[in-house]
Amino acid sequence: MDDALSWGAILARIATQLLPVWIALIITFALSIRYKRQLGLYGKLFDSTVGMIGFAIVMFWVFTALFADLIVTHDAVAQLSNKKNLPPGSLIPGAEEGVYAWHLLGGDHLARDVFSRVIMGARSVLSIAPAATAFAFMVGVTLGLPAGYFGGKFDTSLSFIANLVLAFPVILLFYLLVTPEISSTRFNIFDFAIAGDAGAACRARDAWAFSAPYCLTIPETMAALLFLFPIIFLVILWNSRYYTQPPVRNIYVAVTVVIGLWLYFGLAFNADPLGLVSMPANILIVFVSVVFVNSPTVFRIVRGIVLDLKARDYVAAGQTRGEGPWYIMLWEILPNARGPLIVDFCLRIGYTTILLGTLGFFGLGVSPDSPDWGSTIDDGRKLLLTVVHPAVTPALALMSLVLGLNLLADGLREESLKD
Repeated sequence: MDDALSWGAILARIATQLLPVWIALIITFALSIRYKRQLGLYGKLFDSTVGMIGFAIVMFWVFTALFADLIVTHDAVAQLSNKKNLPPGSLIPGAEEGVYAWHLLGGDHLARDVFSRVIMGARSVLSIAPAATAFAFMVGVTLGLPAGYFGGKFDTSLSFIANLVLAFPVILLFYLLVTPEISSTRFNIFDFAIAGDAGAACRARDAWAFSAPYCLTIPETMAALLFLFPIIFLVILWNSRYYTQPPVRNIYVAVTVVIGLWLYFGLAFNADPLGLVSMPANILIVFVSVVFVNSPTVFRIVRGIVLDLKARDYVAAGQTRGEGPWYIMLWEILPNARGPLIVDFCLRIGYTTILLGTLGFFGLGVSPDSPDWGSTIDDGRKLLLTVVHPAVTPALALMSLVLGLNLLADGLREESLKD
């Protein structure tokens, strides 16, 4: 095509569009290096070349997701012309005045801009993967600490459940959760009625503003259970730390419960009375499934660390001082386990990113026109023999983010071993 941009011009225009990202990266690195001696393990990361490279790649995508609205050249789901699969650097036929005139990374099979879809796909991935991983860690830590510390039948029971979940095929689990018969069936949690009886009971409750917590789908039931763990974890954390200072403890606990329940009802049941917090049903399915799959692995890691650390001298010293079990677990053992857990957290975000890409590739839990990288790769792979850019570009984006997370984890592991 005579009007097509050269690769040099394409890269120059992409670099210009990414200007907010470059500025944010420069500021982040300048401040981090300047104050690295005051920033603990994060600051030590800048003594590791591998860690800095990984951190730069990860933060590139984080800032890309944050500034996506400023970076994209077109609406990620809009069809821009009647010409499909245009190569990178193509002029958009009949572009209107004020509309960006080029497909910087080409157009896909529906004449959508690949560059804009990759940029918005970063927001889609990074809005789910870190949050779902954090929730999984809350579940795993809350259950893994007492399992490893107390042992006995409690440990045996939780370990058996964790192994049972880990033995279940992950992709099959997602297929089951997104099946309409499962994802849309509601049941009454009080009388445990299912299908017909529950349908009548739930329809009767639909007129009541707070019917959601009583008539739940299976994903909502999973969310109702799993989303409680962050609240439980923080309440136990504050109570164990400030149990000798009741006024301070009560304030922390009250704030945690009020804000936690507000977020809990908004995210789990879409029942936020202020209308500010909600989660679409398809995203909820993906979110709770990721948390459910990752929690047993985190549980086993935390349990194993606690079994090792609970025999240390500082634990015995805490017991001698008369500290409670939860204080010792949360304020003595957990801080000393932070290195391995932070490393695993970074790696697990990478695993979750791959899992989300796999789900999008199979069309599970996302809307058909979603710009997430998995869906975009699936759209492009059907035409790989004709054009490669619609599939290769998001695949490279996903690969680079996972690579950055792995390098970041390696850097953190390297520095944590020096402590």
